[in-house]
Amino acid sequence: MICSCLCRGLLLGLVLFCAEALALPLDPFVTETYTAVTASRAFGDETAEEACNFAVLSSPLGLTEAIERALCQNPKVRSAWSEARAQAALLGVARSAYLPTISADVSYHAQKSISTYDEEYSVLDEKNRPRTRSSRLRLDWMLFDFGMRSANTDQASALLEAANASHDLSIQYVLLETAQAYFDVQTAQALLHASRAAEESARQSYLATEAKYIAGVGALTDKLQAAVALSDAKLKRVTAEGEMKIALGSLATAIGLSPDTSLLVPERDIALPILPEQSVADLIGDARSHHPALLAARAEVQAAEARVRATRAEGSPNLVLFGEASDRRQDKYVPISGYPSTGARLRDNVVGVQVNIPLFEGFGRSYKVRTANSQAAVQAAELVRLEQQVSLEVWKSYQLLNTQHEHIKAATTLLDSARRSFEVAQGSFRAGVGNILELLSAQSAVASAEQRRIEAHAGLLAARLKLAASIGRLGLWAIK
Repeated sequence: MICSCLCRGLLLGLVLFCAEALALPLDPFVTETYTAVTASRAFGDETAEEACNFAVLSSPLGLTEAIERALCQNPKVRSAWSEARAQAALLGVARSAYLPTISADVSYHAQKSISTYDEEYSVLDEKNRPRTRSSRLRLDWMLFDFGMRSANTDQASALLEAANASHDLSIQYVLLETAQAYFDVQTAQALLHASRAAEESARQSYLATEAKYIAGVGALTDKLQAAVALSDAKLKRVTAEGEMKIALGSLATAIGLSPDTSLLVPERDIALPILPEQSVADLIGDARSHHPALLAARAEVQAAEARVRATRAEGSPNLVLFGEASDRRQDKYVPISGYPSTGARLRDNVVGVQVNIPLFEGFGRSYKVRTANSQAAVQAAELVRLEQQVSLEVWKSYQLLNTQHEHIKAATTLLDSARRSFEVAQGSFRAGVGNILELLSAQSAVASAEQRRIEAHAGLLAARLKLAASIGRLGLWAIK
């Protein structure tokens, strides 16, 4: 019976050892289920089987596809998710302390003994080659430990929550950066179109002054001033083309492609986007409840408090149940001195309970507890700092959003006025009652007003993104 149990124990130990040695994905505590979903499924159809297997790059590239590609390719997101998985595995390590540990060993000894004596006792010379075969199975099971395992499990669970929140925060950052890069491309496109329109307007003014000069009804200075305005418009157009290329390269890099990848992004309809309906107080409360950075900080505080409990419990007694079964076979065994050797089988079965009581650790335990308490206080202070910082960021972003909303209204009114002024100046110049300075001034005012309207709209989009990020809930309302 003992031999049968021993063989089964050895077989079980061998299977577990081989499984670990072969790195099989064993997860008996199902800790993977506590890990947040991958970034590739966090912003789309979670039922998709191959979320990151993209087809040919869409043309034009949609915002949703750009964000999905970024989430799948960004190394920060993959690193954060891997860290969460590692912390989930540490939770499994903490829970495994509740189970017994089983160890086994098998040994074989071959011995050669030679005894030689002086001539008068040479008849006693002896050569002996005993063989020993032994096997042992041991079980150790901690039954009681004053809460140390519980505290370690609580700490691992809290750190897993912090890792999941950090993963969520990395997704928010990547979503923010990608959406901002996408909007930067659309803004650069609008500025490029505006610069081309301004260049064409300057060209028409130059052609008009040139025609008047050739007809002898215009001054050379008017023609030269129009030529200067045309050259300045060309320079601004070239600059806008360069900014457009830089924005496209930044977007390509953000979605995991080479900067020289050819991208086509649709133009954005310049319109006032919908603003959040909540008050700033509600937004601050939402941020305090759901911001990933605060969730991670709160979890780290809980982990630090659990670490204090675990440190105290490490210095407390613990109760361990142990058992051992051994079997040893030896040939040429001498049971009693003077008797001939014989084969023997020796078996031992032991079951016991052991109480470990730490009596004195040189005051080390006291200082470890003091250290853990101080670390918990540091985490608590950091949480307060983050709460204040998040609240301030929400307040500033909210006020900036309202300011940008008024800016875009004023910029639209300014552009309408500048266009009417240009139309009047252009008509007067063609009728011969206006001068070139008025025309060029009105022309420049239109180009400047158009640029300010585009920049005001880009500022509004950026403010919406920043507000959503400061709340910790960057969603579709902020990026569409």
